[in-house]
Amino acid sequence: MTWVPELNAYLVTRHADIVAGMKDRRLANANMAQGLRRLSPAEQDELLPLRASLDMWMGHTNPADHVRFQQLLKRYFMPATVDALRPRVRELTHELLDAVAPQGRMDVVKDLAFPLPANVIAEMLGMPIRDRDLLHAWSRDIHTVFQIANLAQLRRCQRSLLEMQDYLRPLLAERRQQPREDVLSTFAAAEKDGLVTEDEIVANCVLLLFAGHETTAHLIANGLLLLFQNPEQLDLLKKKPELTPSAVEEMLRCDGPGGSVVRITTEPVVIGGVPIAAHQTIYLAMVAGNRDPEVFDEPDRFDVTRTPNRHTAFGMGASYCLGAALARMETDECFRILLDRFPDLRPVDATPDWHVNSPFQHHLNTLRVELTGRH
Repeated sequence: MTWVPELNAYLVTRHADIVAGMKDRRLANANMAQGLRRLSPAEQDELLPLRASLDMWMGHTNPADHVRFQQLLKRYFMPATVDALRPRVRELTHELLDAVAPQGRMDVVKDLAFPLPANVIAEMLGMPIRDRDLLHAWSRDIHTVFQIANLAQLRRCQRSLLEMQDYLRPLLAERRQQPREDVLSTFAAAEKDGLVTEDEIVANCVLLLFAGHETTAHLIANGLLLLFQNPEQLDLLKKKPELTPSAVEEMLRCDGPGGSVVRITTEPVVIGGVPIAAHQTIYLAMVAGNRDPEVFDEPDRFDVTRTPNRHTAFGMGASYCLGAALARMETDECFRILLDRFPDLRPVDATPDWHVNSPFQHHLNTLRVELTGRH
């Protein structure tokens, strides 16, 4: 635990303190809307629609509303429900690889890591196939709210977010008249029972469409790079594909998509023996806690057989990621198929093409590979 002037916040790096912080109800979510409050009054007024939508996002509401949304969506993200999606995830993975196999090369980020989970979550929400290319463009702009952004970026973010919400409203209207087996229909039924409003529905569908593919996409791309950087582990995984679930957990630990979470103290607390006043910002740096030598043997070693693996990549307690089982399943299927079809694939570029989002998080802009071996 240390005070970091550059962040104007406390930084928590020990695994035990991070776990405790995630479970402590005195630490409130520091939602993205708080960053908007640093703008001038006129700029805040201009971005009021963005802030209003963010305030309705699950995980950024009050605890009661967070639980309400989780209960509505829980059945779609239970392990048993997610397992039923495996055949469709396999089909989508093969389709994406079939499209690039003739060229003998692909950009893993553009051709596989992003479109696979985007197609899955879009199908769960009932988004037509013809419109799914829009999702990536919208998501690129909306991702700004997780970064230190300037006014121009926030304006683009607001524009894309509102476009996405406007796109979803007619789909929701269709589900009111003709329900299907998808998330939008569940929301429509809940709206009829007075459990949720239309504005809450479209705001949280934006969150699901965005978060439901961004995080998994980064996990797939970063995970493959880890395998390239540790060829003995890649060889082991190819020989023993049954280790894939364990390998996914190690990818989450070593370079998962969630580098940190930010909390605000609602009252004085003590973390790691350090007293902290109310209304202070705290960064829980999972990227550091997941390499805590008090918890993980040889923490800097990437080991696809590591067990136990008590990483915090998906959060803890009430803040545990609703889509964790879905992300695990998609990544598991993706790697099994990719390494089976192209066992000799290798990177084209010697240096990773990183984009740094924050002091604790990065993702790959591109990951070009040669597709060699079986097809």
